[in-house]
Amino acid sequence: MNIHTADVDDQAGGHHAGARPSSPHDDERAAHWADRLWSEVLAGDTHAAVDVVEDALGAGLDAEAVLLDVIGAVQRRVGVEWAANRMSVAGEHTATAINDRAIAALPVHRPGAPRGRLTVACVDQEWHALPARLVAETLRLRGWQVDYLGAQVPTAHLIGHIHRTGPDAVCLSSSLATRLPLAHRAITAVQAAGAPVMTGGLAFGADGRYARLLGADAWAPNARAAADRLAAGPLPRPAPAHQVIDDLPHLGDQEYTMVAGSSARLVRDTFHALQERFSFVRDYTDEQRERTAEDLAHIVDFLTAALYVDAPEIFTGFLAWTADVLSARGVPAQALMPGLELLEEQLRDFPRARDYIDAGRGALTTRL
Repeated sequence: MNIHTADVDDQAGGHHAGARPSSPHDDERAAHWADRLWSEVLAGDTHAAVDVVEDALGAGLDAEAVLLDVIGAVQRRVGVEWAANRMSVAGEHTATAINDRAIAALPVHRPGAPRGRLTVACVDQEWHALPARLVAETLRLRGWQVDYLGAQVPTAHLIGHIHRTGPDAVCLSSSLATRLPLAHRAITAVQAAGAPVMTGGLAFGADGRYARLLGADAWAPNARAAADRLAAGPLPRPAPAHQVIDDLPHLGDQEYTMVAGSSARLVRDTFHALQERFSFVRDYTDEQRERTAEDLAHIVDFLTAALYVDAPEIFTGFLAWTADVLSARGVPAQALMPGLELLEEQLRDFPRARDYIDAGRGALTTRL
């Protein structure tokens, strides 16, 4: 292993990036402006990118289409290019910043009588803010008063905001499955404060299965769907306050708690075992050692997330994605196997965790 995977979904824009335009003509027009914006993003020219947005609006493309089918489409392309090793992490961050500035160039919709008030936020430790912003801006364009709180909102601060503002609903975004435990706590806390919760983003699954599992009142696959659902009528009032284990009774086996609590030790001991058993690891540069430790930390993080929701596909899916990224950078998927084997040795007393690791090795074997 030796691949930086910290920006797993930062590039993709998440599932909130929006659906396609409603007609072939609109599709072609949006694609034209997306291509132009892409060129300016690649050039790193913020001013020219803003000019593209203003020109698209001037040519008659509506603001929502510019937001979702031009800017959102470019952000998704950024993710594809990064995963294929055709764009660096620095280039991806630059592109995201330009797209964020392009969003600010859109007209501000100020309805005389808003539909209602909504809060849009990323769950705690979720730094992928652009998907949530696309939702917030779409809702503003549809006539809502929106409090957009941005990335990494601690749950206690989110609840304080809800008590002060009394929103009709709270929209929570998360792109990484590793945030699902924190998302669950946020969902239950917001509901206990009396507000219904709509969730969205890649973390909750392509079909929203983890949103339902964690007790969210609604889920939307993209920004348009979120706006359409909220326009259709109020979300159901949340269920009475309850405990986390009421939603996830499998947590009673304590595997998630034990593995999550020992994650730092698992990473450290696995890395040391790699050095002891494989001489080439001892010859790594400082940067290679740092990246390998980061990769092991991501593997443990996705394993604990899978244990939390009892969903091995979260772990196997992450490994398959990582294998593809490694392959694009000239590193064989086989490089993941030693770390998995050593990790499994340390988890011999945790049957679910070992089963997940076995499934992960099986998923990787199909790519060898």
